[in-house]
Amino acid sequence: MNGATPLHSIGELSARTGVPVRTIRFYSDTGLLPPTDRTPAGYRRYSDAALGRLHLIGVLRELDVGLTTVRRVLDGDLSVADVAAAHADATALQIRALRLRHSMLRLVARRGPSPEETVLMHRLARLTSDERRRLVADFIAGLGADTPRARGAAAALRTALPDLPDEPSDAQLAAWVELAELMADDDFRARMADGALPPADEDLLPGAAQEAVAELLPFVRGAVADAREAGIDPNGADADPVVDAVASRCAAVLGRPDGPELREWLARRFEAGHDPLVERYWRLVWAVNDWQVVPGHLPFQPWMVQALRRSGRVSPSRR
Repeated sequence: MNGATPLHSIGELSARTGVPVRTIRFYSDTGLLPPTDRTPAGYRRYSDAALGRLHLIGVLRELDVGLTTVRRVLDGDLSVADVAAAHADATALQIRALRLRHSMLRLVARRGPSPEETVLMHRLARLTSDERRRLVADFIAGLGADTPRARGAAAALRTALPDLPDEPSDAQLAAWVELAELMADDDFRARMADGALPPADEDLLPGAAQEAVAELLPFVRGAVADAREAGIDPNGADADPVVDAVASRCAAVLGRPDGPELREWLARRFEAGHDPLVERYWRLVWAVNDWQVVPGHLPFQPWMVQALRRSGRVSPSRR
């Protein structure tokens, strides 16, 4: 017909779009791309509108849109914008899942766990946010409420609950897995019930008058916090003035002479008042929540014990 728009064969559509002939024929057979006309010999022919329709099908399929949804778009039941929004949300979920998988693989590669541990780590990493909250709640509830200390420990834990984000970093995921393993340990739960709070002052320095302890321990805590803030290594010579000041104050308050015997006694008492596994729990919570570690919030005992014992190995004349 004169002036009529020329029609295209399947081969021409394939050449212009890059879609294989067999795929175009499949779209045509399923009604997604009905032919505009047929030749007397029965060969299919397609208009420019069909060419545009094929371009849209190709884009939607490349975006992983299912054929049923493609048909609804072509029929006008759904807009391209609606489909794009839905698939953007789905893709975001897939991306998060891939990132979690990537972090998990890196964690397994770094820790080298046994097959059983690998399965447990994978299960812990894939818990939903609701399941993670239940795990933490069950752990806190398991501390019991039989003693004031256990009730106080549970209250302290509730003030800083671990909350793993939807897209955790490698460090956050590793911290969460280790934290969940700790919370599943009955022995650790018992230790946490007794050690989540700082030990009573009279437990740290038995035999000392209450007024003396009330004066001494804040001084020690403050001295260690300042030393940490300044980046002082407890095993280095820069720690000596801090230890000397603490030992001198302790000697005066307790009425005992300063020297190796007093310093070792203080080291033993501070060491007994600190549970490194409980401290590890709090550090993991900070890591999961991506909180900054504040030196003044760290237990003072580990730093002070190391510094005291170093001072006992170095005579005053050599310092």
